Amino acid sequence: MSSQRLYYDRPAEVWVEALPLGNGRIGAMCFGGVGADRIAMNDETCWSGSPETARLLSAPLGATGAEAVEDVRAALAAGEIGRAHELARGFQAAHSQAYLPLGDLLLDVQIGDSTPTAGDVTQYRRTLDLDTATAVAQYKTDGVAVRQEAFVSAPAGVLVLRLTASQPLTLTARLASQLQARPHAVANGLGLLLQAPASVAPPNRKAPEPVRYSEGPDRGMAAAIALRTKTDGELTATDTGLTINRATDITLILSTATGYDGPLTPPTRTAEECFAQADEKVAAAIDRPYDELVQEHTADHQELFRRSSLELDDPGDQADVPTDVRLARAVETDDPSLAALVFDYGRYLMIAGSRPGGLPTNLQGIWNDILQPPWSSNYTVNINTEMNYWPAETTSLPECHEPLLDFLEHLAEAGRRTAKERYGCGGWTAHHNVDAWCWTIPVAGDPRWSNWPMSGAWLVRHLWDHYAFSGDPEFLERAWPILRGAAEFGLDWLVESPDGALGTSPSTSPENTYLADGKPASVTVSATMDLALISDLFHRCELTAEALGLSDPLIEQFAAARKRIPDPPIGGQGQLQEWAADLPEQDPHHRHMSHLIGLHPGDAITPDGTPALATAAARTLDLRGDRATGWSLAWKINLRARLRDAAGAHRLVRAFLSPADDTSTDYVGSGAGVYPNLFCAHPPFQIDGNFGATAGIAEMLLQSHTGEIELLPAVPVEWATGRVTGLRARGGVTVDLDWSPSGLNAVLTANRDQQRIIRYGDQRIPVTLTARAAHRLDLRARPVGE
Repeated sequence: MSSQRLYYDRPAEVWVEALPLGNGRIGAMCFGGVGADRIAMNDETCWSGSPETARLLSAPLGATGAEAVEDVRAALAAGEIGRAHELARGFQAAHSQAYLPLGDLLLDVQIGDSTPTAGDVTQYRRTLDLDTATAVAQYKTDGVAVRQEAFVSAPAGVLVLRLTASQPLTLTARLASQLQARPHAVANGLGLLLQAPASVAPPNRKAPEPVRYSEGPDRGMAAAIALRTKTDGELTATDTGLTINRATDITLILSTATGYDGPLTPPTRTAEECFAQADEKVAAAIDRPYDELVQEHTADHQELFRRSSLELDDPGDQADVPTDVRLARAVETDDPSLAALVFDYGRYLMIAGSRPGGLPTNLQGIWNDILQPPWSSNYTVNINTEMNYWPAETTSLPECHEPLLDFLEHLAEAGRRTAKERYGCGGWTAHHNVDAWCWTIPVAGDPRWSNWPMSGAWLVRHLWDHYAFSGDPEFLERAWPILRGAAEFGLDWLVESPDGALGTSPSTSPENTYLADGKPASVTVSATMDLALISDLFHRCELTAEALGLSDPLIEQFAAARKRIPDPPIGGQGQLQEWAADLPEQDPHHRHMSHLIGLHPGDAITPDGTPALATAAARTLDLRGDRATGWSLAWKINLRARLRDAAGAHRLVRAFLSPADDTSTDYVGSGAGVYPNLFCAHPPFQIDGNFGATAGIAEMLLQSHTGEIELLPAVPVEWATGRVTGLRARGGVTVDLDWSPSGLNAVLTANRDQQRIIRYGDQRIPVTLTARAAHRLDLRARPVGE
């Protein structure tokens, strides 16, 4: 299906044209070059720094503790906004660490006495098959057919690349890295021993030594790449490269390893030990038949990928139209099947980038080729990391959610110290930047993005959501201490307002600013997002206690406090206010939609349950406008879908599918969309928009956050005919839908016995679902997009 394949008629010239492969740990970007080729490699655990680096960088810039918090509150109460900003900076410290490129596999092909170039070849095709997770590049030159296929196997833990030719050729393979590197001799292969920096500063910081190596206690981790080959040709190996002559069949197998042993453990493995670990996987794979490796990899991938798929009307046969050409055409002519491709691609990227036992996906998933990457390619947890996992439950990939859920246990441990030392509070907290070492401190910079201690409250909602979809009480029991700790911090962070209500002070709305006496400011009291997150967290704790039969004195405190948290205020323009006061915005079209978190991903605002707030949320979206960064467009798809605004959600899907080629940083929407390889363009590349778009399309097709299972709540008229399988509703119900202008056929399969209400337009149908039995509904047509 054209909705499950990316296709191009030329090699990739730049990184955002290359095709991504991954097994959750190893990431690879395939350029499909002719003559000279590059496979850019990542290992999800290869980061700068160490726990000791984090300790050295954690010294506060000013006063901290409970008294320092009271000083900020006093300044705000006195209307001294500037002083409040300066005091807030005192809680900050240096910066978190960066996700690093590991290295490159460089290939040079010679046929006869010449090296082919892209201009010399015919019948060039470069594809990424989402169903088999395989990248292929093939072409003909001077009558010689050349085919290269690559995949990254999760079961085998290796990258496999096979090059075949209809006549003998010569291949040279080399390993290179931007890290400190030295070759390592190995029979019939190559090794590269690597050393990561002790610290890498974010690009926006003017550090005297932005990439710093150390031989001291803060030394960065070691790493290694191992490569072996088998071939029908003649192999010559040196320390720096492999040359294979007169070959028609070459298989290269590569693996990686690092010294990373978890967020709170110093990395102590040497590069040689890392190499031995990687080479063990390579040696095991090289002795196996190629077809066996393919079958094992394909079965593993398809067990996840084939759980869900989307088909939408194709405007014509797209099989032979390059994906970048389809993107350009879709600007003028709607291509529903391109939206289906983006849906499937987001699921593919999640399978490739997030597997049980690994780290969560970062700002770029697991794919990065820049030593000092944008925003450090870390975990930005004021929206981006959360968005990465929005489609995990709704599109039947709960296992891929596990890396984030497991990581929160370590984050909570580190965040307890931050809550106590920075603020004198109980529980745990984290701010807008997190890294592989569980950095939880506000980083040095503008308070509008740094001084936001609410990421714990947001992240733990993922724990509840995983339970809401699975119904697994054992998981909820394990998650309870993390939920409780985040709520305990929220309880301590609340203060009583003059009217007796509870609020937060100091408070910011992530990365946004208001105008105070005509000047931009960010620190204030009771930002809408703060109160929405804390109220929702308290409610999840109450529901957890009920589900598990817990007796905990804090539960009553959470419940009592929640009753004193006011609803979001509605402003003079009919909008949902971002702050407690109806403050003028410096940027009325700001990309962050933080104050609408109660609409999505929360569930406190719904068109039926809170119609006034839903109307205000819609007004907010209208005032903000559609134009935004790539990930913001994705969030707005979800928000419009929750409002049942099919036309608005569809308009944003089309905006998301705008062709992008600019990699320079932009914050207002210029250049936003997707790159030729369909990576989301902020710009630059951020993967959150890919996941957010997949989640948004899922929300257009199925919603369950109100307790009802609502079918096709926001499907536009342009998608009058379609089919989706494997969507999941809360309560453990899998839903398949097949619709057309004549009606809707639905199949619901629950993982346990239950009674539910199925909603379709104005129809509400009670059903009794029996565990593991398919329940079929044949529903009359309703106007699609109503």
